[in-house]
Amino acid sequence: MYLDSAKKKELFTKHGAAKSAKDTGSPESQIALFTHRINSLTEHLKGHKKDHSTQQGLLNLVGQRKKLLSYLQKTNITRYRSIIAELDLRK
Repeated sequence: MYLDSAKKKELFTKHGAAKSAKDTGSPESQIALFTHRINSLTEHLKGHKKDHSTQQGLLNLVGQRKKLLSYLQKTNITRYRSIIAELDLRK
């Protein structure tokens, strides 16, 4: 599998709101996890252009990440700006 538990723990520790490995539900940690999955699926699709089910899953992940980013922007703009800067995202 492309994402083992150690890598997930590292993502949650680095990008979690409380900066702990157990903070898996915060928007920042979910956005970081979605971004990692989106990047890996994008690399997969570069080699397998006709994999339509993966493409559909990728679009669903992008939509979920967009919803979380808009929620975070509405509720706490400083956390939104920090996660955008950490992950090099732009909306």
